Amino acid sequence: MGRLEPRLQSKLLRGLLGPLLVLLFLDTAVTYWTALRFSNRAHDRSLLELAREVGLHVKADERGPRLELSPAAERVLLIDQDDRLAYRVASQDGRLLGGDAQIDPPPVAWLRGAAPVFYGGVHQGTPVRMAAAWLPIEGHDPKPDTVLVQVAETMNKRNRLAWEILASVVVPQLLLIVMASTAVYFGVSRGLMPLQKLRRSLSDRSHLDLTPLDMAGAPGEVRPLVAEVNALMQRLGKTLDLQSRFIADAAHQMKTPVAGLKAQIELALRDPDPQRVRHSMAQLYIGVDRMARLVQQLLSLARSESGAAEAVQLEALDLDAFALGVSMEWVPLALKQDVDLGFEGAGRPVLIDAEPDRLRELINNLIDNAVRYSRRDGRVTVAVDVVGFGQGRLSISDDGPAIPVEERVRVFERFHRLLGSHTDGSGLGLAIVSEIAKLHGASITLEEDQDGVGNTFSVSFPASAANRPAAA
Repeated sequence: MGRLEPRLQSKLLRGLLGPLLVLLFLDTAVTYWTALRFSNRAHDRSLLELAREVGLHVKADERGPRLELSPAAERVLLIDQDDRLAYRVASQDGRLLGGDAQIDPPPVAWLRGAAPVFYGGVHQGTPVRMAAAWLPIEGHDPKPDTVLVQVAETMNKRNRLAWEILASVVVPQLLLIVMASTAVYFGVSRGLMPLQKLRRSLSDRSHLDLTPLDMAGAPGEVRPLVAEVNALMQRLGKTLDLQSRFIADAAHQMKTPVAGLKAQIELALRDPDPQRVRHSMAQLYIGVDRMARLVQQLLSLARSESGAAEAVQLEALDLDAFALGVSMEWVPLALKQDVDLGFEGAGRPVLIDAEPDRLRELINNLIDNAVRYSRRDGRVTVAVDVVGFGQGRLSISDDGPAIPVEERVRVFERFHRLLGSHTDGSGLGLAIVSEIAKLHGASITLEEDQDGVGNTFSVSFPASAANRPAAA
């Protein structure tokens, strides 16, 4: 978490400040180009005036035009503290009248009109700005003649003025962007403070503390994430509670059988009589059998907890045929216990949505409970019928001791056994039945048997999804 947040902060800062820096770069380039244009326009006027001053010193007679510019006057015209100036004067036929011969004439296409032209060039290896114009010769009659006057000037003043304009525009923008970047940085840091608080609240709590995170100060964009974390912690809490309950139940129930097995083993080791050792071994076998049944019931209870509902895969099956098949498996044990085990079917298929393995456990525990608690020469009846709109009902009646009304709810609690009951049991069978019924969306009830002797456990299953339209 501590490494993720700086990355998020840097991403936000890059996403916000990156475009500002790009815009500053583009604005600087455009501003410099604009400032250079204004600087050239301002100094091009002076350059054109200098060309006109040179043109005033051109005279003409019958031999043609000539330049009459003394060295003193030339020094006065070309004097400049910042830049170096040069000029060139040529007649219409291209004859050089005066000035610097190294200045190249401009392209002819540029001078087709009467307007002067301004362009960049190179003079003596230095970039210069040039002005070229056709100027009339003063006092030439009857038809005025023209000469080409070119003036070149280095770029020192122009560049300095352009940079001054650029600085006057960009520096305030740069300061504004610096202030905006500072505001954005602190704004992003302040906006991520709720995430810092969430991180601290998670890092400071114990690994056993699965209480929901406080969503009061969380931003709206983070609330779905916090809600999912809270939901995950809630699921983890349920899973840990189920594991804790299973471990506590297993430890509680295994303690007594293990102590009994240990006592029987110690007794068999100390007793030299083979007959009594044989008796101890028989008791050990009974104890191990009880422990195996207890372990099986604990595992069945763990896999039938309400938290395992997501893993249940229901399928449509015939409750009538399924219950008959399971009941037939209990006939030998019922005969051994002198119990009359009967089955009353619905006479037609009863479709429900169930998981076969868990449904088998439910029926087995109910029949086992009925056979175990029924009296000798008693009767146990397994019945299947249809109630309501296609709902399947499984009923198992026995001739055992009637369960008092005040105990009919508590018998489905784990490890609860009726007072005065001398039958071996762990108190988990009906708890397993209750959990499996919940997984199937079924309801279970306990009532007194119709003949007034014993009890009737009834489990009502919702109608199968394939059978509901026909039932409706």
